[in-house]
Amino acid sequence: MSFLHRLTTGFAVSEVGTDRFGNTYYESKRDWLNYGRKRRYVMYAKAPDPTMVPPEWHCWLHHVTDQPLSEQKRYPWQMEHEPNRTGTALAYRPPGHDHAGGQRQAAAGDYEAWTPGG
Repeated sequence: MSFLHRLTTGFAVSEVGTDRFGNTYYESKRDWLNYGRKRRYVMYAKAPDPTMVPPEWHCWLHHVTDQPLSEQKRYPWQMEHEPNRTGTALAYRPPGHDHAGGQRQAAAGDYEAWTPGG
């Protein structure tokens, strides 16, 4: 965070916490025409990527909870939060996708593609 941001936000907002990705969360000290609610926002540790906000903080940012949910209470069935992979080499590509070989399994009564004028 820059020095100017620290100087100007110190009067208007208070820091609420930091998540495991290094993102810092803030809340305004009073409501600013925000439907009677205090404004909440995040300063990203790296490039601004909204998919890097974990679910615990997403609830708080959108006024679903009054306090951020605990990041410590994790169940064995919970997976680690991952950013959106769309547009990357790690994106999901179903069988038959052009980038996954382009060959799909034959289905029962396989379809016949429509051709114009045919």
